[in-house]
Amino acid sequence: MSHCHTCELIERRDKGLAPLWDSIHRAPYWDVVHGYDTSILGWLVLASRRHIAAIDELTENEATELGQLIRQVSLALKQTTGCAKTYVAQFAEHPDHPHVHFHLVARMNDLSTEWRGPNIFKCLGVSVEQRVSEEAMNQLAIQIRQYLKKSALTVTLPTATRVR
Repeated sequence: MSHCHTCELIERRDKGLAPLWDSIHRAPYWDVVHGYDTSILGWLVLASRRHIAAIDELTENEATELGQLIRQVSLALKQTTGCAKTYVAQFAEHPDHPHVHFHLVARMNDLSTEWRGPNIFKCLGVSVEQRVSEEAMNQLAIQIRQYLKKSALTVTLPTATRVR
């Protein structure tokens, strides 16, 4: 495998060295974190905890947990940010992040139409001056954690079935 920054970030979380915004929620197969170079508060990322390069490499349990997390985290974003909806995207094509991860982005009511849909990615990779502050990301992380805890986020994984 070539360099994978996502794997390095997961290792940092495993060691307990990640800031709050980079370790919002850890499930058996997925980590929920805030994007670090975005101008949008509520740009979350769901990263697979093991290195895989494509969605078709997901196990049934990983896929089940992912679906449930997307729904629960979308509800958490709506509750905590008041967003109109959430966008979900996955590419795993960035040279530093060839690792399956899903962008789950809070789309606010007042977001200009020029930034909606795929153009939302113009809000990622922005200059340091344009980025959401660590303080704001940490505050949102606390709110999302509280929401997920209150809603008793539990992922029900399927039991093994016999192949005939």
